[in-house]
Amino acid sequence: MTFSCRNYDFNLNNCQKLKSDCIPGRRGCVLEGRVKLSEELEKKVAELEAGWSGRRGKRRLSG
Repeated sequence: MTFSCRNYDFNLNNCQKLKSDCIPGRRGCVLEGRVKLSEELEKKVAELEAGWSGRRGKRRLSG
């Protein structure tokens, strides 16, 4: 990828802000809404969003 982000950890290839894989343009990313994404990245973001919507409403049970 060709971009610069202060939250990108080059050694671990992940986002320090979101503490997960670096997917430019995803929700919470500093680049969100500021850049034009490739079709491949748009697909990854859409898949990520679909995963989040599937987890909404579910609670973790403690104990």
